[in-house]
Amino acid sequence: MEVGLVSCTKSKRETAAAPQELYMASAFFRKAREYVETNHDTWYVLSAKHGVLEPDGDPIEPYDETLSEAPVSRKRSWAESVFEELRERGLFADGNRLVFHAGRDYYDELLPLLEETAVETATPTDGLQFGETLSWYNNRSEPTDL
Repeated sequence: MEVGLVSCTKSKRETAAAPQELYMASAFFRKAREYVETNHDTWYVLSAKHGVLEPDGDPIEPYDETLSEAPVSRKRSWAESVFEELRERGLFADGNRLVFHAGRDYYDELLPLLEETAVETATPTDGLQFGETLSWYNNRSEPTDL
């Protein structure tokens, strides 16, 4: 099973919404969501405040919390918590692949923890700048002629 993990974004709706709707003010989130819904078996939102969220989960209030520029200790603590949430969801099964659609702040501390599991990981947009990341999604969402 291939699982897309999309990071939360600074841009959010102004009122409470399900996670898959809360971040739709962000161009990155819209593109990543479209991609994971088309190309992965399931997907989750990685929230700096709430950890792992079901896309169609209970509405959450907008918040102003990010892992960008957070101290390493905060990122490490967050990663350990997210690791446990992913384990509890049974996502570490042999043959599963976790695909991060997120900046390094959301996986740098998590990847070393995942090395001890049977799950494969991928970071397809690693090292790309914001505009390059949007282009990566745009180039993969265009319809193909059959």
